[in-house]
Amino acid sequence: MSIKTILFDLDGTLIDTNELIIASFTHTVKQYAARPYTREEILNFIGPPLRDSLAKVNAGQVEAMVTTYREHNVANHDQFVTAYDGVVNTIKELKSEGYRLGIVTTKMRHTVQMGLELTGLDGLFEVVVTLDDVKHAKPDPEPVLKAMNQLNGLPEQTLMVGDNTHDIEGGKNAGTLTAGVAWTIKGREVLEELEPDFMLSHMNDLLDIVGG
Repeated sequence: MSIKTILFDLDGTLIDTNELIIASFTHTVKQYAARPYTREEILNFIGPPLRDSLAKVNAGQVEAMVTTYREHNVANHDQFVTAYDGVVNTIKELKSEGYRLGIVTTKMRHTVQMGLELTGLDGLFEVVVTLDDVKHAKPDPEPVLKAMNQLNGLPEQTLMVGDNTHDIEGGKNAGTLTAGVAWTIKGREVLEELEPDFMLSHMNDLLDIVGG
């Protein structure tokens, strides 16, 4: 095995946006849902595309909910979002060693760029595939394949890293190796059930994996 291309999910993997997402969902659901939602219920909304999650709350008000959510999310972005420990240094080291690096996310490009700039990750990835760039989001293989192909990667030499079941399933569906992150807010056991090839306890574990 020789890994040459590494693809990353963004939220919950490289940058900690969990509390921002939860706050934005809570703010939105309070206005549009027929009942209050618990934190545990809202956790299930993290990962899938925003519209898919909000449709489960109030299918007739999805567009209004998206607007409410995004206004809250952007307004409160910078006070919540940080990079996870070791992420920036690890990404910089991988880039310096010649690995082809990309991001595959279900977020829209505008908020992706906000997160990258805020956390010092902007400019470190050759390819960023967002929800704007595809017809089908993860776990469909389309976004993973799109990023991999733009980096001239081969599935057997590509690693998809993520914090959500959609990331692991998306990588498997595209034929890549997969790595879960133990700091996922959903609990590492949720990812371990999908049997990823690797489980990262810290982002710098990647340096041992690709080096080995």
